[in-house]
Amino acid sequence: MRKPQKEIQLTSYNELLGIDDSVNPGTDRIVEIPISDLHPFKGHPFKVLDDEKMTETAESIRNYGVLNPGLVRPRAEGGYEVVAGHRRKRGCELAGKDTMPVLIRNYSDDEAVIIMVDSNIQRENILPSEKAFAYKMKLEAMKHQGAKGTGDTADLVGKEAGDSGRKVQRYIRLTELLPELLDMVDNGKIKFIPAVSLSYLSKEEQAWVQACIKEKSVSVSGVMADALKKHSEDGKLTELAVQLILSEEKKDTGKVTLPGNKISRYFPKEYSRQQIEQVIFELLDNWKNSH
Repeated sequence: MRKPQKEIQLTSYNELLGIDDSVNPGTDRIVEIPISDLHPFKGHPFKVLDDEKMTETAESIRNYGVLNPGLVRPRAEGGYEVVAGHRRKRGCELAGKDTMPVLIRNYSDDEAVIIMVDSNIQRENILPSEKAFAYKMKLEAMKHQGAKGTGDTADLVGKEAGDSGRKVQRYIRLTELLPELLDMVDNGKIKFIPAVSLSYLSKEEQAWVQACIKEKSVSVSGVMADALKKHSEDGKLTELAVQLILSEEKKDTGKVTLPGNKISRYFPKEYSRQQIEQVIFELLDNWKNSH
């Protein structure tokens, strides 16, 4: 049998919620909702992992309860969609709680997306894939609300996290990557800038890249990624071309570095760097003249 919703009396909304300054004590209310009635936000881009931090969250909830209520909105099909508080919900489950305190609001789809993203985007250790899909969702929501100018809107999207509009657009490009390649970006095997270049390849071309990386354990440099992108734009990227580009070794620049600790043993301690260089060049000149 479903547990009834238990209303909670508040003394300070701002202190408890930490969401915004627009809470209206006359109309807003915080209630205890059964965990079974709380559903994840559709397309929620942020991973909720059972890691060490989640264990700490669950332990805190077990000992002190949920200090900051979640934020939800009613669903047409029943129950509530979590806008902010997915980690708290999971913590409640692990702590053995049957209910969770939430603030209920009737947000539109676009309002809910923007609040959902903003409530998570400043978290520590956000993965590139999480940021990518979060920025994409927020940009689309802001456009629906009438924001004009992709560049200006992108600047607004990244404002909460301190990212420029250009960087926001680059993050959004990552959503075009195959899941396998995006995982490589998350775990650091592919760096951010090369990943952006790879996002312009077709899905088939990306599959060739992914297979080559897996087979040969190669790292995709910025130069390699740009070459792949250029070949793709010119219609010249084949599976063989991918293998050749990713197999290219670094060109020999002719630069030779002589370790100081190995050279110093041949010279008196009082010799300056200039004196050492002079002797080395004299010896090299003698060697050149004799060959």
